[in-house]
Amino acid sequence: MNIKTLLISLMVGCISAFTAHAEPLEVRAPHCMPYIGEHLAFDVNWEFINAGSATMDIKPKGNGWQINTVAKTNKALDIFRKVRDYITAEGVCVDGRMQSTLFNADLHERKYTAKKRTEFLWKENKVSHTQNKVTEFFDVDAGHLSVIDAFFAVRNLKLIPGQTLKVPVFDSRKRYEIEVIVLSEKETLKAPWGEKVECILVRPKLKTEGIFTNKGEMTLWLSNDERHIPIKMAAKIKFGRIFAHLNAYRKATPTP
Repeated sequence: MNIKTLLISLMVGCISAFTAHAEPLEVRAPHCMPYIGEHLAFDVNWEFINAGSATMDIKPKGNGWQINTVAKTNKALDIFRKVRDYITAEGVCVDGRMQSTLFNADLHERKYTAKKRTEFLWKENKVSHTQNKVTEFFDVDAGHLSVIDAFFAVRNLKLIPGQTLKVPVFDSRKRYEIEVIVLSEKETLKAPWGEKVECILVRPKLKTEGIFTNKGEMTLWLSNDERHIPIKMAAKIKFGRIFAHLNAYRKATPTP
């Protein structure tokens, strides 16, 4: 159980809503990562009970970016299931496409602890994964993303209701595609800056576990504008549902 699922965050490329299969996404845009400088903070609730918090901060790193994500339970929930997860995701733009380069996870969840380091050796079409001082190599084509980078890739797309989308990811020693459905309905939610914001709903399906969740279905409420800010997220868990509500937001630094 770690942060990846709920903050994907998560996701993807396009097909017609009337076809039977989704084609893999080529994550490409004029501005590969327009979210550098952004800060996102969330309250995380189990049903109506506050369970903890999560933050994401995106900053420049060399020729690319670094995303620092922290998730933790509050003091009350610490008694039952203490969570302190720290994740760093890094990437670069390659010919206008997002390319992950690093995914580093330092997980502390009750009695479970783990340090996992994944390096995307995209020039060699390989990925190295290190855990418990054991390093393994996997054949993974360039263009695969970490689940954190996949979340921002989805935000940077034009999302059209009815689309089925896919993003190639490597996560937890597995290479697969996250499938995301852009739902037809829209909802209006209050944003932390006080305005009511129309949101589009997307539903990613994950094959690995995430913060407070088992693997499965999530729903994301993204602002219906070019920034696609995640205003709300929800995920089913073994006992009820987990909700994340955006409570603080700082805009990205304008690209020179």
